[in-house]
Amino acid sequence: MDVPIIAPALPAYAHPGDAGADLVAAEAVRLEPGERALVGTGVRIALPEGFAAFVVPRSGLAAKHGITVVNAPGTIDAGYRGEIKVALLNTDRRAAYDIAVGDRIAQLIVMPVPRARFVAVEELPDSVRGAGGFGSTGYTGDGSRTDGSPSATGSSEESK
Repeated sequence: MDVPIIAPALPAYAHPGDAGADLVAAEAVRLEPGERALVGTGVRIALPEGFAAFVVPRSGLAAKHGITVVNAPGTIDAGYRGEIKVALLNTDRRAAYDIAVGDRIAQLIVMPVPRARFVAVEELPDSVRGAGGFGSTGYTGDGSRTDGSPSATGSSEESK
């Protein structure tokens, strides 16, 4: 799929088979500990209807320096034609991080996105998962783990 683009540096896939293309900074920024900044990429795209692009963190920046994308994933809608900017956050409590022009700061993933038709109903169909969420996978109703290991509350016999 071709995506029309205006950019000083085109997003690039680092390896064959990569899902995300690297976005680079078009401006220099210093992120102090705990600070966030909206960093320009100079990239403007025209996605076809039925597609969206998602701006996600680079794992190396996150693991090595604590730099992440605040609103990950940032969503670029098909109708948006402005510059893609990345809301970066320095989660490191001690060290500042300098971003130079041309540094890889995030990845852009382009995906098809079907348009949902929401249908009001009185009741939803049952599922295996049901209403379980927010860490419910792997735990029974009483808080013990389904694999027999001690739960976080230490309710198994082995943790006493």
